[in-house]
Amino acid sequence: MTREPVIPERVRVHLGPADSGAQTVTVSFPDYIKNVASSEIYPTWPDEAIKANIIAEISFALNRIYTEYYPAKGYDFDITNSTATDQAFIYGRDVYENISMIVDEIFNSYIVRQGNVEPLFALYCDGINTTCDGLSQWGSVTLAEQGLDALEILKRYFGDNIELITGAPIMDVMPSIPGRPLGIGTYGNDVAFIQTRLNRISVNYPAIPKIYSVDGAFGVETENAVRQFQKIFGLTQDGVVGRATWYKIQLVYNAVKRLSDLSSEGLTFDEITTPFPDRLAVGDEGFFVYGLQYYLRWISLSNPVVPNVAFDGIFGPETENAVKTFQSLYGFAPTGIVDDDLFETMFDVYRGIIETVSDEIVTGAPPFPGEVLKLGSEGDNVRILQEFINATSSVYDEVPPVAVTGVFDEETQSAVYAAQALFDYPITGVVGPVLWDTFGIIYSTVNDMAESGQWSGREMSVEE
Repeated sequence: MTREPVIPERVRVHLGPADSGAQTVTVSFPDYIKNVASSEIYPTWPDEAIKANIIAEISFALNRIYTEYYPAKGYDFDITNSTATDQAFIYGRDVYENISMIVDEIFNSYIVRQGNVEPLFALYCDGINTTCDGLSQWGSVTLAEQGLDALEILKRYFGDNIELITGAPIMDVMPSIPGRPLGIGTYGNDVAFIQTRLNRISVNYPAIPKIYSVDGAFGVETENAVRQFQKIFGLTQDGVVGRATWYKIQLVYNAVKRLSDLSSEGLTFDEITTPFPDRLAVGDEGFFVYGLQYYLRWISLSNPVVPNVAFDGIFGPETENAVKTFQSLYGFAPTGIVDDDLFETMFDVYRGIIETVSDEIVTGAPPFPGEVLKLGSEGDNVRILQEFINATSSVYDEVPPVAVTGVFDEETQSAVYAAQALFDYPITGVVGPVLWDTFGIIYSTVNDMAESGQWSGREMSVEE
C-alpha cells in the first residue's frame, strides 16, 4: 500500500470471479474507467450524472487498489470484472466518445470521507433492478435533471461529509511489501507501517500485545506481537514479517477497519505518518543525512569506486555523486535521490561489509552493528553500547552511567534519551548509526586519553 493514494498508470483486471482461471489483462487506468463507465451507464444521461457515476467508479477501483484487496488474498491482480464483487468491464469493447472525454477530464479525481485517506468504497447499483446503500445510477439521472452537480449528487447518497480530491498524482503503483523480510534489528517506515497495523488489529484480537512505541524500529515488542499474530492466524511463528505475514496483516487490518465498506472506520493521516523521510535529495540537511553519509563512508571504505563523503549532515553535490555511483553499481537509475528501496539496499550492503570487515580496517570503536538497539534488545552489541554510554557519561554530566549487563533496560533507555537531547537528535530511545557513531567517537577519545595518561576518569573496556 502506498502511503497516500495515487492514480495508477495501469490496472490488472481479472476477467472473471477472483477464484476462476480466467485471463488477467493489464490496461491503462483511464482506459479501464472508460470501459467500466461505458459498460455501466448510458451516454445519453446528463453530464453531471455521468460525472457522478464515473467518480464513484474511480473511487471504487482506487479503494480496491489502495487497500491491496486482492494481492492481500494472494491474487496477482487488482480487481475483477465480476459484478458480484466489483464493477463491469468488457475487455475489447468500444467506449462512448462523450464518456471518454469526461473520463479524460476527471480520471484523477475521487471521493473520501473528510479526515480519511483511503478512496471511498463508493458502492453503487442501478436503483431499479437492484438497490443498495450507495449511489443509485438511475436516481443520479433524476437529481442531475433537477440541477444538482456531480458532487451534490454524490453527497445525496454518501453523505455531506465526503469531499472530492482532484489532481491526484499519477504513477506506477508498486506492491507495498518491502524487498526484505522484517525482523529484529531492522528499521524504517515499513516497520512503522506494520507496528501501526498490529496495534489496531490488537483491539479486535487482544491476545496480540501492544507495541507501545511506534518508532519504526523492530525490537522485542514488535517481534512478540508478530509471533502472536502468526499464532492466531496459522502462520509460521518465526517473529519475522515475510510475504505471507505482511499480506495477512494487510488483510486482517483491512477487515477490522472495514476499509472496503461504506461504513469504513477510515484510515487517518496519523495512521500513515512515517517517522523517516520517504526521500533524501540535494538540499536536505540534518540527522537522516548523517545516517546516509555514515553508510556511504563504510561502503566507500570497502569499495573505493564509491566516493568517500564528508560526514557533515548536508546533502550536497559530493553526497549526490556518491549516491549516483552506488545506484549505478547496484542496478538503480542514477537519480541521486534516496528512497526507501535504495536505503534498504544500502543498509543491506553495509551490513554485509561489517560482517566480513577485517580487524585492520576497524580503528577505535567498532562500527554500528547493523541493527538498531532499543528497549528489550540483548547481547554483545548492547554491552558495547553501555560501555559507550559510560564513556560519554564521564564527559557529559547530562548522560547518566548505566550498568553493563548486555540488556537494553529502562536505565539504558533513559541514558539514550539524555544523549539524544544533549546532541539535539530525535528523542526516540532508539540507537541507530548516527548516535552509535557519536558514542563511539567519544568512547575512542576517552580510551585514547586514558591510555596516554591524560584522562583520570574511570577505566573502560569492551568485553569480548
